[in-house]
Amino acid sequence: MSRYKAYTQDEYISLMVKFHNKGIPISVATIDMDWHWVKVVEKFGKDAQDKKEGRGVLELFYNITNPGWTGYSWNTDLFPDPKAFLQWLKDHNLKITLNLHPASGCKFYEDAYKDFCSFMGIDPDSKQQIRFDIADKKFMEGYFRFLHHPLEKDGVDFWWIDWQQGTKSRVPGLDPLWALNHYHFIDSARGNKRPLILSRFSGAGSHRYPLGFSGDTAQTWATLAFQPYFTATASNIGYTWWSHDIGGHHFGERDDELYLRWVQFGVFSPIMRLHSTSNEFMGKEPWKYRADVEFFASQSLRFRHRLIPYIYTMNRRCAENGTPLIRPMYYAYPTDERAYNVPNEYFFGSELIACPITEKTDPQNGLAGVKVFIPEGRYTDIFSGRIYNGNREASLYRDEGSIPVLAKEGAIIPLSINDSENDVSNPAELELLVYRGNGSFTLYEDDGETMAYKNGAFCETEFSVSEREKQVVFRIGAVSGDCSVIPESRNYLISMRDLTAAETVEAFVNGEPFPADIVCKQGYVQILVSGITAAQTVEIRCSNVTVLHNDSIKELKTNIISRLQGSNHGKNRFNRLLETDESTTAHSALKGPLSELTALYYSET
Repeated sequence: MSRYKAYTQDEYISLMVKFHNKGIPISVATIDMDWHWVKVVEKFGKDAQDKKEGRGVLELFYNITNPGWTGYSWNTDLFPDPKAFLQWLKDHNLKITLNLHPASGCKFYEDAYKDFCSFMGIDPDSKQQIRFDIADKKFMEGYFRFLHHPLEKDGVDFWWIDWQQGTKSRVPGLDPLWALNHYHFIDSARGNKRPLILSRFSGAGSHRYPLGFSGDTAQTWATLAFQPYFTATASNIGYTWWSHDIGGHHFGERDDELYLRWVQFGVFSPIMRLHSTSNEFMGKEPWKYRADVEFFASQSLRFRHRLIPYIYTMNRRCAENGTPLIRPMYYAYPTDERAYNVPNEYFFGSELIACPITEKTDPQNGLAGVKVFIPEGRYTDIFSGRIYNGNREASLYRDEGSIPVLAKEGAIIPLSINDSENDVSNPAELELLVYRGNGSFTLYEDDGETMAYKNGAFCETEFSVSEREKQVVFRIGAVSGDCSVIPESRNYLISMRDLTAAETVEAFVNGEPFPADIVCKQGYVQILVSGITAAQTVEIRCSNVTVLHNDSIKELKTNIISRLQGSNHGKNRFNRLLETDESTTAHSALKGPLSELTALYYSET
């Protein structure tokens, strides 16, 4: 959760409490630049404006026009007890990042000024500004020791480096942002910690260090439409960790549907980050939108939190072999022209294809579409349950409740049961979404904090599914590796999402029959096995299964026509005219959604 706003300590805590009370989990509490002193002339006098000659244009601009743009000392008018504030966030399972604009160095009113001056050989009584100099080794040593380490000791986990002050330094060709990312990344690894920063893009090659963000996005449909393509193609230069200002940062117009579609895209982005400018009326909290949008946005944010085990495993895969979390379709199908014509479609990890919707719904039918390429094989939408047989292009239409997200046959998707608490530790309960076919998935887990995984402090659990005739078998292997990083035992809820029934369901642990809870209340077969230790294996055998099918074409067609706003009497006439008069208003409203029936029809035949 991020917002450019001058929060007070109590106001920010109240915001976090409201998210908690509404059951919407957050992992990172972001405090934008107003955590430090900003109105420094009002607070500390005109000396806070350093107007000395010999400065570059940008340095003078930020010293004179925005003298409080840089800061390293808590604004105690807003945050009277920073240490208690940080501790409260920690106690509620939140990681903390603070915004950082380092261009103006360190001024006389900063808490660390005297110590930093002593280190640099400057008389603190002179009130001389300690100028930022990325090429000065001594300055950079003091920069971290005096300005950052004390705040990190108090609880700041990582820094949001928001450098906007140009590409020049004393060393020709050295971009200060590139160097800041380099040094901050290295410094953040102190004490065996896993290094992490959020920062702006400073050119190809710099992206080895930070989580990136795409800048201050305009709140428009055109901006949203560009972002799936932008994010997927960033993988072409190995930049796999983009984030966006979900919901739009500034400009544009209020549009609740736009916000919802942006959040739905954000769920299937590398970094899910709500953000907005300081406009009081542009907050991105779900409850600031109409009731239906709040419901679906909150539901989306909860699902994102549940996806952490899956995404974390994909993170490991990316770190080890460079396979991005998000890949354009042409990565897997480089010789198929159709894979290049779907800018809104991409692989999301090894098991899913995400297809964000970035256009407004048709007011006549309440649906919006996205053009997709469905590869060879069977794919099931994890939200709608619709099944598609591939090797075709199609336009898929959805109402505001979801976007198409397709699981391949044999897909296994591990989800945390936790959808409402901030906790991101390795879960004691997992739900496994399983789609019939033949496939496997290896879950990766470590402590999430340190570099100990480099020395083997991680474990892996292999899941597999196989299908033969009318039997589907699912297996959980014994955990391999360092089991100290996971709970001593686990409960597994195995959701066979495309099996509606089975004549027999048997559970075995270490080859012996095991009592399991078997339910079909969600319309699919679910099996709960509890108290499974790392050394145990599990096998679930579903025999004489009934597989999920799409509704009949007639029923789907009827449902689409039923959605039309207007005369109910006229819908029968519209239905008859559809095949004979392509110019009717009804046909223009139905042509897109009905085209999806072609893909569904071939799936059934």
